[in-house]
Amino acid sequence: MKILGIESSCDETAAAVVEDGRQILSNVVATQIPFHQEFNGVVPEIASRKHAEWILPVVQQALNDAHLSLSDIDGIAATNRPGLMGSLLVGLTFAKTLAWSAGKPFVAVNHMLGHLYAAHLSADIQYPYLGLLVSGGHCIICKVDDFDDITVLGTTVDDAPGEAFDKVAKFYGLGYPGGVVIDRLAKNGDPAAACFPIPSLHKGEHRYDVSYSGLKTAVINQIDQFWNPGYEKSPENISAAFQETAVRILLSRLFRAVEDTGLTTVVAGGGVAANSRLRSMLAEHPEINCIFPPLKLCTDNGAMIAGVGYRFLKRGDRSPLDITASARVPLFKRGLKNVAPGKMST
Repeated sequence: MKILGIESSCDETAAAVVEDGRQILSNVVATQIPFHQEFNGVVPEIASRKHAEWILPVVQQALNDAHLSLSDIDGIAATNRPGLMGSLLVGLTFAKTLAWSAGKPFVAVNHMLGHLYAAHLSADIQYPYLGLLVSGGHCIICKVDDFDDITVLGTTVDDAPGEAFDKVAKFYGLGYPGGVVIDRLAKNGDPAAACFPIPSLHKGEHRYDVSYSGLKTAVINQIDQFWNPGYEKSPENISAAFQETAVRILLSRLFRAVEDTGLTTVVAGGGVAANSRLRSMLAEHPEINCIFPPLKLCTDNGAMIAGVGYRFLKRGDRSPLDITASARVPLFKRGLKNVAPGKMST
């Protein structure tokens, strides 16, 4: 089965063709970063307008790169949640219209399932495993028994990791996207320059949750309190110390989940999964088999949507053409099981 996947949840207009849920025949991503850099963040109105402008040529390029026509496609999948409402509607509406006009089966895909599936496009991964989904808007530690059978163990109680990276970078004028800039600057900094606090909150069922608002506040408003003498407050040192603490917060909860569940395979996904320090710190623990997607599949892309779409369509699932987009989804409720296409429910 050759599935066309379309992704437009935020500021990437993306389309890809994936065969049998694994083989990427094409993967086209048109990034809007230059249009949002001056604002140090994504402007929803600009994002949706660019999606409307680019969606047709991006999809056509994906078909051309795969050396296929629309008649060769066996099904169409598109992101319908969560994300920016205007952006989602562009890709979803285009995909539904294309499916209807061509008589192709259609399925709506949750963006979070896509990120968790991304590593499967380049590696043969056996279930169950622990999923680590970290991005600008989400932070999820979960037990994954199948592509749509997920139990959420922990999440963020406030900011997502990528959100904290962007806010710190914006405050210090480091540039955008914040995660990429801080990662680059941190390579020339010293993480020992500051000793930022690691929250010790939550016990019981919340023992896997993370919090980043305190770290963000410490780096932005209370940096003198935690700065170690003898270190210059350079962008490189600030970046290194902040990044080190941000990663340690995340891994402290992940290691707890590994110990409690006995699962030693961890599959990462999302934009922050591209962070070099996260990857290197996990590599220091050979007892954990951590599988990362290739860097190009960490950020938003159509291939991960096509991969999940294949699994749904192969099972016989379809989404009605009146399905709409949703900016949010109740993914953070614990015990999430048996996710139907196009929706998330407990």
